[in-house]
Amino acid sequence: MRAPDWLTARPIAHRGLHDHARGIMENMPGAIRAAIAGNFAIEVDIQLTADNEAMVYHDDELGRLTEGSGALRTVTAAELKRVIFKSTPEKMMSLADLCALVAGRVPLVIEVKSHFDGGTDLVRRMAEVLSGYDGPAAGMSFDPDQVMAMRELMPSLPRGIVAERRYSKADWPEATSRQRAAMTHLRHGFRTRPHFVAYNVNELPALAPWIARNILGCPLLTWTVRSAEQRARAARHADQMIFEGFYPNA
Repeated sequence: MRAPDWLTARPIAHRGLHDHARGIMENMPGAIRAAIAGNFAIEVDIQLTADNEAMVYHDDELGRLTEGSGALRTVTAAELKRVIFKSTPEKMMSLADLCALVAGRVPLVIEVKSHFDGGTDLVRRMAEVLSGYDGPAAGMSFDPDQVMAMRELMPSLPRGIVAERRYSKADWPEATSRQRAAMTHLRHGFRTRPHFVAYNVNELPALAPWIARNILGCPLLTWTVRSAEQRARAARHADQMIFEGFYPNA
């Protein structure tokens, strides 16, 4: 299976088309609506709750963008749906809420967050939700085990690996040294068999994504494009950008 053309057909809004200056926080409903209005694909993050629900949020813990505190995996979905984004009336969504909001109008690229503990409950819940969703969607993760779970549970879903050149203990404290080594240079590729790669824009060009793109035929997305220099680099070395902080059509 090859990645679908829609994956690279339009720029991908990183965590929705957010603008903190205007009170539109990342991954919240307003950012999703803004991306739909701009006809951009949408990248979002999902986290697992205490009751195995998939919630749309990037951080492992509450507090940076929301009211409250605590690790998401220790809180239920019902409790999280009452959490308010700071200085807004908006609340956190589940993946099912997101799908209902988008309703197939633009593509979704869903990043599965991981604690590198081998658990696959988040991918299992994602599979349940997407089994009833008709819109274009893809999944990806930094964790090869999560990509493997997508391959096993959702073989028809386009799946990708999110990657960069180095994985330090300081930046990836939950991953073991063996896991960090296995993530480098896309050496897990024959196991995960990704349909696309999403690579750090500041580390392009690089050999591993070049091989994936030019030899193996995997489309290359790049993240997170914020500046004119990064945009030019993305245009030279990748098939599409995951962007934030500007309006690509402006």
